[in-house]
Amino acid sequence: MTENAWTRWPSREALGPIGLSRPRRLLAWTVRLLVLSMLLWAAFSQRHVGPWGALTAAAGVALAALVSWAFFRTTYEHRLVPSLALMGVLLGIAATAEATGFNGPALVIWCGCGVSALERLPLGTAVPVATAALASYSAFTDDAWLTTAATVAGLALAGYVLRLDAEARGNAQRLLAQERAAREAEAESAALAERARIAREIHDVLAHSLSAQLVHLEAARLLIENGANRERILERVVAARGMARDGLAETRQALSALRGELTPLEDFLTELARTADGAEVTVTGERRPLSAEASQAVRRVAQEALTNVRKHAHGARVDVRLDYSEHEVTLNVRDSGGRPGELGGSGGGYGLLGMRERAELLGGSLDAGPVGEGFVVTLKVPV
Repeated sequence: MTENAWTRWPSREALGPIGLSRPRRLLAWTVRLLVLSMLLWAAFSQRHVGPWGALTAAAGVALAALVSWAFFRTTYEHRLVPSLALMGVLLGIAATAEATGFNGPALVIWCGCGVSALERLPLGTAVPVATAALASYSAFTDDAWLTTAATVAGLALAGYVLRLDAEARGNAQRLLAQERAAREAEAESAALAERARIAREIHDVLAHSLSAQLVHLEAARLLIENGANRERILERVVAARGMARDGLAETRQALSALRGELTPLEDFLTELARTADGAEVTVTGERRPLSAEASQAVRRVAQEALTNVRKHAHGARVDVRLDYSEHEVTLNVRDSGGRPGELGGSGGGYGLLGMRERAELLGGSLDAGPVGEGFVVTLKVPV
């Protein structure tokens, strides 16, 4: 619902000092000091009053300054009734000054009331208040009617221009605050995304190495309890050590990836296939540069797929195919099927879920399922 322009207050950002440049602040305080000096000079320069009259006039000037400050505060807080009451007090001080022969101070106060009302009050209230103040000025000024009309029009225009300028400054302050909030939200979102990426990297490394180590160490413990020979126990310990060594290497690779230090994807797949018996790598299409996130997703999916082959299809022939097309890169890992390995029961079952999450976060897709006697994993990532 749109707020009525005649009843809408200027925003607090518009009425406050925030956003004013230093030169404008100095100019505003200079104008205020000049007006206050003129009023005090007029109070002490009148010959028809004695010393006590001049002191009374000075007290009136001080009262007008205090009331003006209070008017600025109540308008900033958008309190209409107190603001109108304070404006009435200022108009009354001006009328009293005119009645006691202080014509100059009265005219200055009326002009200030007219400009301030147009600048700081809702238009529906500001127009009649400014009309009353400027009409009082017109009635008691000694200038020619044309000069008076020009002065009144100039003051009204000045008050409205000050209002528009303040509202523009207030809008700029609100937009700046919204932009800062958006940047903070974006930074927080980026931090959360980075945390999630690091968590995925940690999962990929630990799930591949620690679970396998746990199986071997648990087997070694059972062998020791059952009094098995030294060679069988040593075999399990050596296997666990190998898993730890592989896990450390994967951790280094993950840290390098987080720092953006990635080896070429084709070299990585070739080295990965070398560690898996019976795996062959084929690369087709025109090679295209991938983002660090996309490249890391391909690497992790290949690792997870080959790990699953070792777990569930030990001794199977594996074909790893990397295909570059115009808009995406496709990784296809297919095995021919085989007997389950001794690590077939290890892991928490989150490998495929983690791979699918990686693909979806990059706007890609992942399909995995049995084909004939084997299993195939297909990853598609936009280039």
